[in-house]
Amino acid sequence: MKLLVVGSGLFGAVVARERALAGDQVTVIEKRDHIAGNIYTEDVAGIQVHRYGAHIFHTNSERVWQYVQQFATFNRFTNQVIANYHDRLFNLPFNMNTFHQMWGVTTPAEAQAKIAEQQQAGATRRPHNLEEQAIALVGTDIYETLIKEYTAKQWGRAPIDLPAFIIRRLPVRFTYDNNYFSDIHQGIPVGGYTQIVAKMLKLPTISVQLNTDFLTKKAAYLADYDRIVYSGMIDAFFDYQFGALGYRSLRFATELLDTPNFQGNAVINYTDAETPYTRIIEHKHFEFGAGNRQQTVITREYPAIWTPGAEPYYPINDPENDALFQQYRQYAATAAPKVIFGGRLGAYRYYNMDQVIAAALQVARNEQLFK
Repeated sequence: MKLLVVGSGLFGAVVARERALAGDQVTVIEKRDHIAGNIYTEDVAGIQVHRYGAHIFHTNSERVWQYVQQFATFNRFTNQVIANYHDRLFNLPFNMNTFHQMWGVTTPAEAQAKIAEQQQAGATRRPHNLEEQAIALVGTDIYETLIKEYTAKQWGRAPIDLPAFIIRRLPVRFTYDNNYFSDIHQGIPVGGYTQIVAKMLKLPTISVQLNTDFLTKKAAYLADYDRIVYSGMIDAFFDYQFGALGYRSLRFATELLDTPNFQGNAVINYTDAETPYTRIIEHKHFEFGAGNRQQTVITREYPAIWTPGAEPYYPINDPENDALFQQYRQYAATAAPKVIFGGRLGAYRYYNMDQVIAAALQVARNEQLFK
């Protein structure tokens, strides 16, 4: 089969590799000037810089873990986030360290009693929005300090206007455990993520074209290829025929600093409303201080309103947008039968990296899709 894969991020790269191994002739096109999509890393002063925000690989899937091990060696990095609220520091996710920092409690029973007291103060039988859900989980103090203003910055909406499910799976632990993820496998690829995608695409039956925008030649591509795997925005594919889906965007400000250690941690979130950015990433800490010992690289991450032409990072999965996406998906079945939509933008869903790989493998190994 003559296959076109649009987008060289993790979803597109896995599908391209698996279909090439199955015997297809694969062309990958990418509108950016580099491969690897949002997991792209680049070397700056010997430090692997995550250009599009922090990416920590974590999974409970042995299948996915074994798959990704083919392409890189992973270190034992554990994501231990710190929150800064007006220079008061708290550990994330919410655990006994957080509760001690907030209230001075030292036992799980004391922490549970404090939360229960505050849950009752803001109790509602059935949380209808993010604010009510957060208070139901951790009480008012933690909500006001670590969730409310940060969430409003991140999403551009007050928590009372956001759906409860966004925070429903918020980790709350009554142990002194700062590990942000509970997955069995976690780490950062030594040498960065770009190498993973480069190795996936390094097959003789895969060709890669950068700086190539599918939408400028859509009709020609649809005519020339037997099948297309599209990981871009599904609404853009159809020229926003039913309207634009909602997204949040980000802006990254990266600096090379002549100091060996700027903040002492890979990720620090700024949860107050006055600080315009949501977090600062110090990249060298992902690989335990790798790179130039006298320099460091930091990135401030600013949330931004998405408008057509901007880079979409997060789908806004509220009922209105989900209904609009379903309209596009149903339309695609008849209007673009040779196109498979996938990935974070094509499926209009926030994926972790392991979920992207699992979804891509499912698509690529479904021979019914590639007849």
